[in-house]
Amino acid sequence: MLIFLLATFGWLVRPPFRPLQILKQLHFIGVKSTFVVAMTAAFTGMVLALQLSHTLRKFGSEAVLGSAVGLSMIRELGPVFAALMVTARAGSAMTAEIGLMRITEQMDALDTMAINPLQYLIAPKLVASLIGVPLLVAIFDVVGISGGYLVGVDLLGGSPGTYWSSLESAVEWKDVYGGILKSICFGLIVSWVCSYKGYNTRLSAEGLGKATTEAVVLSSVLILVWDYFLTSVLL
Repeated sequence: MLIFLLATFGWLVRPPFRPLQILKQLHFIGVKSTFVVAMTAAFTGMVLALQLSHTLRKFGSEAVLGSAVGLSMIRELGPVFAALMVTARAGSAMTAEIGLMRITEQMDALDTMAINPLQYLIAPKLVASLIGVPLLVAIFDVVGISGGYLVGVDLLGGSPGTYWSSLESAVEWKDVYGGILKSICFGLIVSWVCSYKGYNTRLSAEGLGKATTEAVVLSSVLILVWDYFLTSVLL
């Protein structure tokens, strides 16, 4: 898998460059995942605010609800949940698409036409994931914090000024930087694992199904494992 990744990066810097392919993959990975990511973010923020407000009320600390929701979203929940949703929606489709091209010998056709499959198929997906996933994480954070505001302030009667002031005072640049770094790493993991599994699928329908399942499971597990190591380093 490491050789596969390094070879893809090697072909990425060699002409001919294919910006239209990158835009197409960015639309598929980023734009088409926006709705499901926003829906997940809204209800994640609402549930988080509901649970935290109930817990904080026991200790008389309702004033820190905004900072608790904001830090949870920006540091952990935003990057992890957005990456998992991208894996479920775009990563599985990515594996199935590449695997089907392998089974139907379209990869061999590209080789016959002197077009490297890594450059034509894999590299645009890699670049699109590195760009699209951080943007989706930013959307997740904004929508999730807004969902927390909706529940904590509008539904439970909290103070709007207290919510935003506690959020502003608690969130620092290192928190935002950590979330951006995580989102870039998770985007790389999703595109890398899913592309590799599709590229090396067995030439059968059963092999394609197995490759898709392995890609989603391995990507999700690696996201959670790598999240732990990044968090331990950043903190």
